[in-house]
Amino acid sequence: MHTARTVRELRSFREGLPGPVALVPTMGALHAGHASLVRRARAACRSLIVSSFVNPLQFGAGEDLGRYPRTPEDDARLLADEGVDLLFAPPEAEMYPRPQEIVVQPLTLAQHCEGLRRPDHFRGVATVVLKLLNLCRPQQAYFGEKDAQQLAVVRRLVADLHLDCDIVACPIVREADGLALSSRNRYLSPSERAAAPNLHRALQVIATALASGRSDVNALLADSRARMSPLRCDYLAVVRPDEFIPLDAVPADSELLAVGAAFAGNTRLIDAVKARTPKRPTEENVR
Repeated sequence: MHTARTVRELRSFREGLPGPVALVPTMGALHAGHASLVRRARAACRSLIVSSFVNPLQFGAGEDLGRYPRTPEDDARLLADEGVDLLFAPPEAEMYPRPQEIVVQPLTLAQHCEGLRRPDHFRGVATVVLKLLNLCRPQQAYFGEKDAQQLAVVRRLVADLHLDCDIVACPIVREADGLALSSRNRYLSPSERAAAPNLHRALQVIATALASGRSDVNALLADSRARMSPLRCDYLAVVRPDEFIPLDAVPADSELLAVGAAFAGNTRLIDAVKARTPKRPTEENVR
């Protein structure tokens, strides 16, 4: 595996990679969830680039940029074992050699849920993803479904800016008790780790109720918040996966997401569970 630290090194090595080329963007501190993305990309494409960059633009004031986990040696070993062709691991000064004057600002997609709690987060995500897609020129880029709103923003970025890249969504990898894998899980104390799956359980309850035909969203969300203790609920919502506007009324025969965020101690967890609502019975079926 070759490692590039600069844009010049990346571009030079990228020229010799046979296509199709896949990209898996990461912020390092890799775990089995990242490995699943890498394996899927490796199986689909002749060449594979993984980026590892803790992007300061997507962290707000008071967030964990300074203490975000960094495990570069372990990451390099994992990626080499998985057959990655190129690791792009630039320093901040390489990606942002001067204050960023031009940024990508999502609009409606960034107004609710994660966007409401972290106002500049998706601006930072969209900007760095556009940089990485331009630099690596992949035919496919792989993203996990846990960061569901990020996935929606990236898909819209590619569509609206006519980027020649397919965005491939990959299923969430979970612990046996349902906790979605995350680099931040290593922050959890034993008691916090024991409580952390309550977010997933609450989202499962919502998704199951929606699939059974329950339509009183606000009451359902309130009931699910009560199930999350001792976690501190940040938000719960039911959304369409391409819009991320919280729904009060549930459309029939639709693919939806139950999404949420919660705090276990000082560690913020996010998760998403898919839900399919049933068809409304026709007048003929009711008779």
